[in-house]
Amino acid sequence: MSAVASAPRHDPGARHGVPVGPDAPVMEVLATMRAMRKLRPDPVDRATLERLVEAATWGPSGGNTQEYAFTIVDDRETMHAVGEVWRRTCRYYTTAQRPLPPPSTTQEAWDKVMDSLEVLAANFDETPALVVASYDMSGILKRMLRGYGHTLRGARAIGPWQTLRMLRHIPRFMRTGEAASIYPGVQNLLLAARALGLGATLTTWHTLYEPDYRRALGLPRSTRIYAIVPVGHPRGHFGPVSRRPAREAIRYTGG
Repeated sequence: MSAVASAPRHDPGARHGVPVGPDAPVMEVLATMRAMRKLRPDPVDRATLERLVEAATWGPSGGNTQEYAFTIVDDRETMHAVGEVWRRTCRYYTTAQRPLPPPSTTQEAWDKVMDSLEVLAANFDETPALVVASYDMSGILKRMLRGYGHTLRGARAIGPWQTLRMLRHIPRFMRTGEAASIYPGVQNLLLAARALGLGATLTTWHTLYEPDYRRALGLPRSTRIYAIVPVGHPRGHFGPVSRRPAREAIRYTGG
């Protein structure tokens, strides 16, 4: 059996009755996939990290273009460089947001979230690994320019008025297509980590200082980062997620 298929050394599921392993029931994995920000410094082997990325690549990709990239960070020099920006971001976020709990939670529960964010930041240099999910649209844009004639034919098919109405939404169309082509993969990665007993959390703080994060990671300017996911063996344990009832979020059309 490969190292990827076996459960990790620190198995939080075994101690708390939560299924762990590549064959864990998917609905139970979904219902117990807590964000894990308190991680042990123990390394995660690269075979396992690559298995997580493989799961991410199984996610949907708009037009099957697959222009995503997943940068794995496990060297201490890069981790420290990212950590310098991360701690600055954390200071801003926790200072600004701690007094403002969302309506779905209490101040006490929100303080625990803020505390866990600060623990992750304080120990960031010891994070076993990061997976940085990014997308590069430059190749798609080049193909669109080369196929300019097809774009014109598409415009003629719907007429000038509908084309003008559509053009103002093109930037959102492009950005939404990027996000839709990367975030399902990130969710797959989180689910795979949870199934294998690893802790992980999806973060988007990088958007506040994205150029700084790109420099620390050595990524080109044409790349947009969509998520930075810390991964490691969790100090806590998996359990039911805290969410408002699904019925409160459901709407039906037609009365």
